Formats: sequence, structure tokens, C-alpha cells
Amino acid sequence: MQAKQMMLGLLGSAILGGGVAVGGYKMLEPTAESRNQVVAADPNVRYTSEMRSSHYAVPEGLNFVAAAAAVTPAVVHVMTEYAAPAVDNSRAQQMDPFLRQFFGDQLEQFRGQQPQGGGEGSGSGVIIAANGYIVTNNHVIDKASKIAVVLDDKRKFDAELVGADPSTDLAVLKVNADNLPFVKYGNSDDVKVGQWVLAVGNPFNLNSTVTAGIISAKGRNINILRREDNMGIESFIQTDAVVNPGNSGGALVNLNGDLIGINSAISSHTGSFEGYAFAIPSSIASKVVDDLLKYKVVQRALLGVQIREVDAKLASEKKLNTLNGVYVEGLSKSSAAAEAGLKAGDVITQINGVPVNTSSQLQEQVARFRPGDKLKVNYLRGSDAKETTATLRNATGTTAVVREEPASATVKYEGVTLSPVSAREQNQLGIAGGAKMSGVKNSNFREVGMVDGFIITRIDKNIVTKPSDVKTFLEEAKNSSGALLEGVYPDGRKAYYPLIPE
Repeated sequence: MQAKQMMLGLLGSAILGGGVAVGGYKMLEPTAESRNQVVAADPNVRYTSEMRSSHYAVPEGLNFVAAAAAVTPAVVHVMTEYAAPAVDNSRAQQMDPFLRQFFGDQLEQFRGQQPQGGGEGSGSGVIIAANGYIVTNNHVIDKASKIAVVLDDKRKFDAELVGADPSTDLAVLKVNADNLPFVKYGNSDDVKVGQWVLAVGNPFNLNSTVTAGIISAKGRNINILRREDNMGIESFIQTDAVVNPGNSGGALVNLNGDLIGINSAISSHTGSFEGYAFAIPSSIASKVVDDLLKYKVVQRALLGVQIREVDAKLASEKKLNTLNGVYVEGLSKSSAAAEAGLKAGDVITQINGVPVNTSSQLQEQVARFRPGDKLKVNYLRGSDAKETTATLRNATGTTAVVREEPASATVKYEGVTLSPVSAREQNQLGIAGGAKMSGVKNSNFREVGMVDGFIITRIDKNIVTKPSDVKTFLEEAKNSSGALLEGVYPDGRKAYYPLIPE
């Protein structure tokens, strides 16, 4: 009897245990909702493969979407073509031994760079007017034989070069179109270090690329616009928004979509972005564009001072009472600064109420004005704070506006006709100015082997910017042992011709 009761007890326990096991399994079995859940490395962390809406209301002032949508349609892809260099078998190039006999090593300084090889290039540009005006970098279109632009909507147009300014690395293009999207200028003076900005362009041919960053610094001089005439203007906005080759000429905008700069350069050891990019401020770009549209040439206003930035060493040497401002080392005779009463040893502290502590800051303030404009200059002379008004002058020392010499402004000299060179041809050949010759067969120049179309760019050490320069420089050379004419033909061939007085 006891054995029977024991067996029934064991059977009951077995049945009860099985029921508990089955019930527990049912309780732990995954539901339809939980089947997509996967246990991560940490058993306390779970994630689901189901997607959810990524919409998120970004705090006001940090949303890049509106600015990107507004600006991207107005940033274009600039496509350029370059003519292959001509094979040069001209008589002029075979005369090197003869030239060397007369001019010795002087010949070497005239050689310069050879014509650029054929190929293609690309960059970016910003539409600034609905009727097809586009601003870009000069280096994007420099020496191009053909320029085209592709819009964000894939429309393609041939572009005409309106004008270019190497001293600021800016150029203006025009396409035959209307009702185009465009970007409005913002005031680059108002941007602050630490402010969010967007860079829009076509890096590595990746069309309509938008990157974000902040303003890292203002008034940067990176010594990239080196020129013979020392007229390069550098006062860049520095940003950490990613910029790469192909971004040149593209837009730097604030979160309102206003144009505050034209992306131009990067600081890099590899050729790609390493954290530092530089843009031309809109305050300079807008003035240069206006000049090119109105006068075909940029109006450079000069204060006429040689300056040096103030640092602790200079302050100690000159016994200055400040570490701010820029030190006046010298003044050009009859310059705007001299006429206004400035003297060597003064320290300029403000231009029109804007503090200037670096050479680039002073250049930026002056560069936005034209000859004849007046500036208020604050400066220190010893411990005395002073203020004066300077009337800016052009490179020739007058207050007149400079205009491009009209095509009819030709000069006759020694039987040859000298004509100005068009802006398009200057850009294609990589020259600034020059004088194109015609009627050579009936002139005194025919005996040296010159033919029609030759463009004189230099006579000895003198740069030829207009036809009248040729007459001036050759008349001066008549009292010397001769002159060496340097120039280029329309197909890119460089040539050198000696003129020996009889």
C-alpha cells in the first residue's frame, strides 16, 4: 500500500513539473511584435530592425536645410577647355644665339612660362543675377579657350568672360539666359568667428555638394596672390567647412542663405582638405563685380602707405604706446595719406571707424572704395590720438576713374598699327594688357621676322599694358644699344625680337 501511494506521488509530481515547464515556455515564446528584436552583445541592450521616421525639429538657428535648398540651385559647375600649345618653329625662336650675343643673360628673365597645355578643368561659380551674371575665381577660368557652365538642374550654357581681376582672384561670367535662381549678397562685415556657415560647390566633380562648418577667423593673409606689382589683396574668411579642388568659385553662405564669401583656397600638404579653407569676403567681391560690370576694369583706390604690423618687438624698437594698429614705415610722394597729413612713424588704428590691426584688414577696408572716395583715418602720433580725412587716388596718382581703353584707341608707330588686346584674348593667353600689331609688312618691323597678330607684352624690363606704351618705351630705347621685344602670337607661340638702332 505504501509503495502504491509512493508511485502515485511520483507520477503526480512528474505531471505537475511538466505542466510548469510547458507553461513557462508559452510565457517566454516570442510574440509577433517581438520577433524582430535581436539581443545585442550586452543582453540588457536591444534594438529593432524596423525603421522609424527621421524627422526631427532642429532648434532654430541650427537648421541647414533651408539655406542649402535656397543656395544650391544658384551654384553652377564651371567647365573650361584649354588649347594645346602650338609647335614653335618660328624664326624668333631660332635666334637665341644672336639674341644672347646682344643681350646676354638678360634673355633669361624674359622667358617666363610656356603656353599652357591642352586639356580640361572645372570649378564652381555663383549666379548673382537672374539674367545670367556669374561670379567665380579668376584661377578657375584663367587662360581658358572655352568656358561653359552647368546648372544644378543640368542645363548647360556657353559662358562669356565679362572681366577678371587677378589681384583679388575674381572673375565675372555671363550666360544667355533669364529667370535664373540667384544668391543675394550678405554683409561679410557682420559675420562672427564661431558662426555657422555652408560651403556649396562641385568638389572632385561631385555636383551640388553642401558642407557645413564655422567661421574660424577673419582677415587672413595666406600669401597666395603674389604679383609683380604687389597689388594682390588678401583678407580671407577662414572656415572649417570642407572645401576641396572644384569648390573654387563656389558659395560660402550664412544660415539665411546670404552670400558672405567666394571659396578660393585651402591650406593643405596633400592637395585635399585638411581643416582650413579660405573665402574672399562678399564686401570685396561685390565691389569688384560692380567695377567689372560698370567699367570693365577694377578701380583700385590707394592710400599710398608702406605699412608694417605692430608687434611687441616693433613696439619696443619704436617706443610705441600700443600693440594695436599698423605702423606707417613710409609714404608715397603726393599720395592720399601724405596729402591727409600722415607721416612715417604714425600708427593707423581705424579706417572709417573699423579697427585695423593687420595689413590685410587695412587692405580690405581700402579695397572696397574707388579713386576719389574719402576715408576717415584714425591714427596715433606718439601718445596723441588724431583723425584725418584722406581722398583716395588711383595708381597714376589722380582721383579719376580708370576706364578700359576702347577698341578704337589704336596707335600708329613706324608704319605699324598697334591695337588693344581684348579681355577674352588676354585671358586665353594668360597676359595682362599688351599691344597687337598689324600692317607689319609695310613697317620698319618687317626685317626682324615679325608678322601680323604679334602681341607685344614687354619691351626690355617694361611691361606693355596698352598700345601707347610701345611708342613710349621704343622712343626711350633709341638712345640705348637696342631693345628686346617680348610677346606672344594668338596661337600661344612666344617670340622675342631684337631691335638694333641703325
